[in-house]
Amino acid sequence: MAKRVLTTESGAPVADNQNSATAGVGGPILLQDQHLLEKLARFNRERIPERVVHARGSGAYGYFEVTDDVTGFTRADFLSEVGRRTETFIRFSTVADSLGGADAVRDPRGFALKFYTDEGNYDLVGNNTPVFFIKDPIKFPDFIHSQKRDPFTGRQEPDNVWDFWAHAPEATHQVTWLMGDRGIPASYRHMNGYGSHTYQWTNAQGEAFFVKYHFKTNQGVRSLSGEQAAELVGKDANSHQTDLLQAIERGVNPSWTLYVQVMPAAEAADYRFNPFDLTKVWPHGDYPLQRVGRLVLDRNPDNVFAEVEQAAFSPNNFVPGIGPSPDKMLQGRLFAYADAHRYRLGVNHTQLPVNAPKSAPADNYGRDGLMATRNGSRHDKNYEPNSYAGPAQTGAGLAAPLAVHGWTGTHEAPAHTKDDDFFQAGELFRLMSEDEKGRLIANIAGGLSQVTRDDVIEKNLAHFHAADADYGKRVEEAVRALRED
Repeated sequence: MAKRVLTTESGAPVADNQNSATAGVGGPILLQDQHLLEKLARFNRERIPERVVHARGSGAYGYFEVTDDVTGFTRADFLSEVGRRTETFIRFSTVADSLGGADAVRDPRGFALKFYTDEGNYDLVGNNTPVFFIKDPIKFPDFIHSQKRDPFTGRQEPDNVWDFWAHAPEATHQVTWLMGDRGIPASYRHMNGYGSHTYQWTNAQGEAFFVKYHFKTNQGVRSLSGEQAAELVGKDANSHQTDLLQAIERGVNPSWTLYVQVMPAAEAADYRFNPFDLTKVWPHGDYPLQRVGRLVLDRNPDNVFAEVEQAAFSPNNFVPGIGPSPDKMLQGRLFAYADAHRYRLGVNHTQLPVNAPKSAPADNYGRDGLMATRNGSRHDKNYEPNSYAGPAQTGAGLAAPLAVHGWTGTHEAPAHTKDDDFFQAGELFRLMSEDEKGRLIANIAGGLSQVTRDDVIEKNLAHFHAADADYGKRVEEAVRALRED
């Protein structure tokens, strides 16, 4: 086999990769050493800005296989036939910490899935919880700022975390999830994934349905206590990455079964609470789970930077038969995710291999910009319409249109008959066993007792009291005991 030749970025052969060019033996380095300058300049730029949220992540390739007929609800081509398989890429992540954080921490987990369908890429961006802390995207930057490292102390501050939650009663449901037993997954393989938001499916007849996605782990749900997590972090800060990598390498391919809840669009307006509120779940008694298929992960990325760090997911990447709902948090993310990737990776990030469509090549009039690889030839026009056989619109919407009415302006979400910030948090608490309740109370009190302001503590306690009298009483007693200690 011929020996490979080391070259510069421009393809010129490198004569010496061990010694810099100098002015004589032992002399100062010469500015003309193009290879040295190129290596140092590239090295300085090897890291891109980390994600503001979901910075620390792991990923894997796999496939999604349809197991049940859902064509009565959606005309999405990749869901059109039982047995059909679609290549996928998934990225798991923690939310609040930086790229250098640990895996086994109490934090929601991102569950972002890219389907490489024949009609383009479909991105489903969710979490390992079915709800979230807030219901309006205008509060998202403030929420994340409260959870991130404090500008002065350089660490996450209980005063900031709980002060925000004190002013966001709708967060009580997600706080109960986060502080409960599922707050620290044992691994990425042993947690469920949820679309969290409400999405729209449209069938071939144009009928619209609102749906929620549930990916149930086939490995079983396993979680860590705070003590177990602290011990694991000390042994391997990359524990979740290690587990996922090694499982796939030895052929133990993780899998999830996808179910959906389906609500006919006409039922949304009169449902007893706002079905587009991200802080609430739809009771399964109202809308039972319906099986769709299974997700299997069977291949690790060859390069974590190229395929995990540069992976870009955006919930506005829809395919025919799937679209958005009036979920306000989803509406905000339709812009924010894509814009974040344009900032981090550049306007042409969709041309990177992990992000590019595989079965339906992109064909549009986007040109130029940093790192452009698809600019067309002298025969390709960069405007539309044109007379040169360029790509043209189909005239067919991806999903059904949504009716709107009323005055423009800043409005609170429409109130339904049983909208409430606390009821579902109380329901979740009452579903727990006595041991689960005890661990939940201890986790909440451990953080809340560190808050220095009494009024912030009282506001948070009021939320737990409103969710369930016993819940509030026990948190209050536990906080008091820790503060008196």
